[in-house]
Amino acid sequence: MGIADLVPGVSGGTIALITNIYEDLITSINHVNAKEILALFGANRKTSWQKINGPFLLPLFLGIATSILFLSSIIGFFLENHALALWSFFFGLIFASSILICKDVKQWSASTIVGLIIGGLISFLISFLSPAQATEALPYLFLCGMLMIMAMILPGISGAFILVLLGAYETALETVELVRSFRTQGFLNLLAFGLGAIIGLKLFAHWVGKLYQNYRDPLLATMSGFMFGSLYKVWPWKQYTTDETRDQIAVLPIFERSNSELWIGLGFILIGSFVIYAFHKMSQSQKR
Repeated sequence: MGIADLVPGVSGGTIALITNIYEDLITSINHVNAKEILALFGANRKTSWQKINGPFLLPLFLGIATSILFLSSIIGFFLENHALALWSFFFGLIFASSILICKDVKQWSASTIVGLIIGGLISFLISFLSPAQATEALPYLFLCGMLMIMAMILPGISGAFILVLLGAYETALETVELVRSFRTQGFLNLLAFGLGAIIGLKLFAHWVGKLYQNYRDPLLATMSGFMFGSLYKVWPWKQYTTDETRDQIAVLPIFERSNSELWIGLGFILIGSFVIYAFHKMSQSQKR
C-alpha cells in the first residue's frame, strides 16, 4: 500500500481491496478514537488494543510508513531513469486490479453499470487537469493531507495524484528526504501532513464504511471505473506535445519486433498483472 501511494495514478486502497483487507481496514479505523487511545496507557490496555484491532493496524501502518520513508527515493530513481518499465508495471497493477474488483461485484444492475461509467469518466477527465502551483505553507499542507488520505482510502483514487493536482507532490517527496536527514522543516511539514491525514481519515472512513455496508456493489463498480479511467494517466507510451509546456499525451507504441521499448513495456505490464493476481490468490488462501 505504501509503494502504491507513492505513485500518481495508483491507490493504496486498491491494494487493500484486492488483498481482502479493505473491510478490516475501514472497520478498524472506525474503532480508533481518543478514548481507546488513552485507555492503552491504563489498566485495560489489552482490551483496548484488541478493540482497535492493534495487531492488524500496527504492522499495516508500519509497513506503509517504511515503504514511504525508504522507498520514495527508489521510486523517484525509476521515474527518472526507467519510466517506461515503471509505468508499464503500474499499468499492469491497475488493469489487473480493475478486473478483480469488477469480478468482486456480486450483482450487476443499472446502478452498478452507471457507477462504472461515471467513475471512469471522472477519473479520465481528472487526468487532464493541470497541476496547481506548489506551496509549502503549513495550513495548506494540512489541507493537502486531509484530501490525500481521503483519496488513498478509496480504491481507484490516487492520493499521490491528488497531491500532484494540488501542487504539493514535490513538497511531499522533499519532506520525506528532509525527515531522513533529520531537518526541522521536514518534521514540521510531516506534522502538518500527518494531522490533516489523521483528521481526514477519521472523518471519511466512517462514511466509506457506511457506503461499503449498504451500497457495496455500486461503490465497487464506481471505484473500478475510477481505476479504468486512470489507466490513461499511467499509460507507458507517451510523447510531449510541445517543448515549452512539457505536456504529455498517450500514443500507441511502434509494433515492430526490433522495438525494445514495446517488449519492455509489455513485459512489465504482464509482471504487474501477475503480482496482483498472486497477491489476490495469497489473500484468498489466508482467508481460508
